[in-house]
Amino acid sequence: MTLNTTRSWSDSDLDLYRDTVVRFIEEHMVPDDEAARMRGHVGHEIWRKAGEFGLLCSDVPEQWGGVGGDFRHEAVFYEEMARRSLTGMNASVHTIVAHYILNHGTQEQKQRYLPKMIAGELVGAIAMTEPGTGSDLQGIKTKAERTPSGWKIQGSKTFISNGYLAGLVLVVAKTDPTQGAKGMSIFIVETEDCPGYRVGRLLDKVGLKAQDTSELFFDDVELTEAHLLGGREGQGFYQLMADLPYERLIIGVTALAAMEGAYEATLDYVRDRKAFGKAVSDFQNTKFKLAEIATEIKVGRAFIDQCVLALVEGKLDTATASMAKLWGSEAQGRVVDTCVQLFGGYGYMNEYLIARMFIDARIQRIYGGTSEIMKEVIWRSL
Repeated sequence: MTLNTTRSWSDSDLDLYRDTVVRFIEEHMVPDDEAARMRGHVGHEIWRKAGEFGLLCSDVPEQWGGVGGDFRHEAVFYEEMARRSLTGMNASVHTIVAHYILNHGTQEQKQRYLPKMIAGELVGAIAMTEPGTGSDLQGIKTKAERTPSGWKIQGSKTFISNGYLAGLVLVVAKTDPTQGAKGMSIFIVETEDCPGYRVGRLLDKVGLKAQDTSELFFDDVELTEAHLLGGREGQGFYQLMADLPYERLIIGVTALAAMEGAYEATLDYVRDRKAFGKAVSDFQNTKFKLAEIATEIKVGRAFIDQCVLALVEGKLDTATASMAKLWGSEAQGRVVDTCVQLFGGYGYMNEYLIARMFIDARIQRIYGGTSEIMKEVIWRSL
């Protein structure tokens, strides 16, 4: 059966917005996806085009150059990319960076950076993870020391999404190693013509081949006080924690949309594919597997939609967002794996959408906090 993908949070205006998003994706993103996977990034032009269409940071208020939407507009863009396994343009990280500036930045920082991010002129990245530090942010080694004119940053980061194309990087650094979480701050680094800033290699990932994930190096990068997010030292850990529900719900939203895309692609395939003189869809195993997937998606849609509405209303808590991330990413892995099996040998061929979905899905259980971390967060709320 074809799933009814009606969302409880949508309306007629959002349906029209979705039409615009789909048109942009089909005209400007799909044709270049294979080439982007080969070169390891989507390039700057597509970011500027997305900005022209009003698709970037759509939930940033109009006073900062946004279109005045809310998280639902963001969700539409993420969903339509995920349904097609278009993972090269990490608009979610870009928007998360914009939200750090929107929610924690000074007036001057908002005025300087948000309009450029909304226009796609500055691609945003956030540098947290280090070669020896993953989920344990308090273990980071990158340090920022005071100088007569401001700050000097020394350290390295890895697994940085949008790292190769980034024009603005939020860098998490220790400003007082003796203070634990209170000794952490976030700095805004403008990468163009920045002495001491260096982009390392594009990392060779299992999936997300079109997404530029890089190493970043900061060799005595000098910054002024104006580059300290919010203008206050020692607020970094709390700034990071405040925006986690937003980030984790995005992963839940994209996971569910990817499941829907995988289901529809598989349904079309098994109806057309013949084996032993009949359509693969006529075999009982196929029917039962697709029935299970359809049920899981329906149930998941109810929960994820509830979370979207809660976030729009400012009521989504960290534990529930962690549930959305945990359930979504784990379910995505199960569903896409089953779909590959139903495709048979063709499901293992990269020319098929389902194969790309399979390799792109695995990271969902790792970034944004691993499934194990999500379980710990949820447990603490019980």
